[in-house]
Amino acid sequence: MTRTLLASAAALAITAASVHADGHIAFPIGEGPFSWDSYNAWAENAPDLSGQTVTVFGPWLTPEDGFLDNALAYFEEATGADVIYTGSDSFEQQIVIDAEAGSAPNISVFPQPGLAAVMAGKGQLTPLGDDMASWVADNYAAGSSWVDLGTYADADGNDQMYGFFYNVNVKSLVWYNPENFEDADYEVPTTMEDLKALTEQIVADGEVPWCIGLGSGAATGWPATDWVEDMMLRTVDPSVYDQWTTNEIPFDDPRVIAAIEEFGYFARDDAKVSGGAGAVASTDFRDSPKGLFTSPPQCYMHRQASFVPAFFPEDVEFGVDTNFFYFPSYADKDLGNPVLGGGTLMAITDPSDGASALMEYFKLPLSHEIMMAQTGFLTPHKGVNTEAYKDDTLRALGDVLLGATTFRFDGSDLMPGGVGAGSFWTGMVDYTGGKDAAAVASDIQDSWDALK
Repeated sequence: MTRTLLASAAALAITAASVHADGHIAFPIGEGPFSWDSYNAWAENAPDLSGQTVTVFGPWLTPEDGFLDNALAYFEEATGADVIYTGSDSFEQQIVIDAEAGSAPNISVFPQPGLAAVMAGKGQLTPLGDDMASWVADNYAAGSSWVDLGTYADADGNDQMYGFFYNVNVKSLVWYNPENFEDADYEVPTTMEDLKALTEQIVADGEVPWCIGLGSGAATGWPATDWVEDMMLRTVDPSVYDQWTTNEIPFDDPRVIAAIEEFGYFARDDAKVSGGAGAVASTDFRDSPKGLFTSPPQCYMHRQASFVPAFFPEDVEFGVDTNFFYFPSYADKDLGNPVLGGGTLMAITDPSDGASALMEYFKLPLSHEIMMAQTGFLTPHKGVNTEAYKDDTLRALGDVLLGATTFRFDGSDLMPGGVGAGSFWTGMVDYTGGKDAAAVASDIQDSWDALK
């Protein structure tokens, strides 16, 4: 693509109109709820990369790959570079093969930090530098969390920032039916103390406050691990959470046992959960939220991640039949507003001028907003115009991210597979079935020790 000198808004508009006509630019430059001013300023001084190709490899398939292409088109228009994205459902296996063979793409999109950290330790990633770390700390909500999550030891054991997070999901949510709350005169709680008081009030009113289901075939138990992770973030300092996920403190540490028992407050009381505590492990997680929409309601609240509306009845309308609130923190523990979730990160696996320029482009609000307008893309970037989100649900989820003081990845995903996707799952099933929390935690620690 021939590089166009973007010297003025008028020139940008003319260029955009011509490119939009052939379908390359999804949103005409200068129109819509996008941060064009910062893009225009960057584009005027963007490097001339005419004739250069930047390769990007990641896990996004159709239609997400097309959405990303649309976001990359503005970088191409400003620089003249050709950006080629390739997606694969075997990304995590293939990137290792490519890196070992010396044929890695310029930029790789990792679905979680674990593999990126391993490759950084082998010298297969290029550090993004202190300037990028400072920028993220200043411009992302809970910025230091994102710097920490993107920082790994290099081949010499020195910590450096390698990962730039781009697209995040949120798990710290409680879903409810607004009509049911209104009919019962219940208010959305803003602290964990209030949430527990509401739970007790619903029981006192002769109703059932929670729907909880752990069933997921061979993966049965994983929803409970999310509960425990959220409770860890609400009862201990984030540094302790980090130590737990790496086994620097044992799984049977009293603080971990306490977090398991916090989950038990909700899940092991027959009066508090639909079907009674005995039904928690056997209820499929996909069926569990449906109790919010029965008449009379089988439950009033359901804690689950942002994906759960996919399992709601088809006629459920967000904002009318369902809504969510942030799974709150304790007012008396001074731990801020932690958010549990996940996300994808960009890392340079084959450095080039084009790769460096593209990482700079990802700092622009526009590169996030174009994705926000098309799909379920969430960002902690404080500079974006949240009006760019394609619907109210995503905008509200984005607000949860922007209100976070701490962000942490799903802990079970950071643990060895035999624990995070094994004994932790089965241990939570045992716990909801009545086994003592300390005994469960000890069993999980034994399984971790066996892997060492």
